[in-house]
Parts: sequence; structure tokens; C-alpha cells
Amino acid sequence: NVMGICKSALESAVGYLAHELGPQGIRVNALSAGPVKTLSASAVGELDQMLKLYTAMSPMRRNITPEEVGKSGMYLLSDLASGVTGETLHVDSGFHIMGAPPHDAASADE
Repeated sequence: NVMGICKSALESAVGYLAHELGPQGIRVNALSAGPVKTLSASAVGELDQMLKLYTAMSPMRRNITPEEVGKSGMYLLSDLASGVTGETLHVDSGFHIMGAPPHDAASADE
């Protein structure tokens, strides 16, 4: 899956850029959002399956909203996060700590 490779590269770049730009007072952070039910996301194949999987496996047993992603971004941009740099903030109801089941297991539940 190319998405996993891209996300790993982004997270790595955040750390490198934070190191390079920190002495200039520039903070670099990223948001890693779980799936969000939006009009544009509807074009993604298997979105409904992905949303069900996140609900079933995340510690909070729910999906996230666009507002939660936006508020997380506002936090990172605000003075409240003035000491935060080089971080990837996961907005996914905790799904990232659980790990995904093998593709076969996710398909078998249907």
C-alpha cells in the first residue's frame, strides 16, 4: 500500500524539518487523521468498511469528525503548542495504537 509508505515518509520529514528549522524558531508538526466521512472521502473505495473497522478497533469505539481534525490543527498552530515540534498528532480515536488486522480478517467479518 503506497499510503503507508507516504505516511512514514511524511512523519520522518517532520522530524528532520523540526531539527533543521527549530533554531530559527520554526515549529514543524503534522496531523495524522483517521478516516473522515466527507463528500470527497466517499469517492474512496471501501470507505464504509474502513469506518466500521475504525469504530470496532479504536479504543474510543467511534470515528472522528472533520471538526476534531480542525481543532487539533488549531491547537498545533496556537500558543498552547508553543513547545511542541517534530510531532505527528494522531486524530483517530486511538486506532493507531491498536494496529490493523490482516486484510483477510477484516474481510471475514462481513
